[in-house]
Amino acid sequence: MQIKRLKLYHSPALRSTRVKWLLHEILGDDFDVESIDAYSDLYTPEFRKLNPNHALPVLEITLENNETVVMIESGAMLVMLADLFPASRLAPLARPFSKERADYLQMLHFLCTSMDMMLWQLRIHEHVLPASERDDRTIRRYRRKIAEEVEPQLAKRLRETPYICGAAFTAADCVMGYNLMWSRGAGLCTAPVFTDYLARMAARPAYVSAFADRHLFVRTVPEDAPVKVQFTG
Repeated sequence: MQIKRLKLYHSPALRSTRVKWLLHEILGDDFDVESIDAYSDLYTPEFRKLNPNHALPVLEITLENNETVVMIESGAMLVMLADLFPASRLAPLARPFSKERADYLQMLHFLCTSMDMMLWQLRIHEHVLPASERDDRTIRRYRRKIAEEVEPQLAKRLRETPYICGAAFTAADCVMGYNLMWSRGAGLCTAPVFTDYLARMAARPAYVSAFADRHLFVRTVPEDAPVKVQFTG
């Protein structure tokens, strides 16, 4: 079954940006984007029909028979899209087995889950939760873990190769570049090796397109935003 059209539900600078970046790498601008206000729309009945976990991104896939498939996990979207468009060379081939494929999958999922979770904890405890619910111990713990454990691992890889999984740009770099944006906004990952890497990413037209709306992002959630009352994690 062939894909007829792709539609991404997106909000500036949030996780949907890493999928948007990959879509631009593969399709240019030939996909649809619906803008979502993450501070007011995620908990509405309409959006929760798309994603009961009230989170972005959401990828709506329309097939050639007009059937619609909805995906709500960005890591799964990235793996699927890179594999569906092998001509774009954004992932090592799934078969036969290769060390390159294993490393690519491991790194992509580490960035999408483990590192993302640490950054998310910083985000919610510094900018989203009401002051009475923030935990300074959590903030200190994950700042230390990123600085002492994660940064050295990533820096070592980038000193050896220009991209996070080797000599070629892959879908994992869409997550790596995105995570570095968040890390540096929190005062982390400031070493020159990360600055040089981000400069290489910023030279890619797809990166420019993916982050073109970044200026619309509001870091601190307004006190009167619906998400302040409805936020569950």
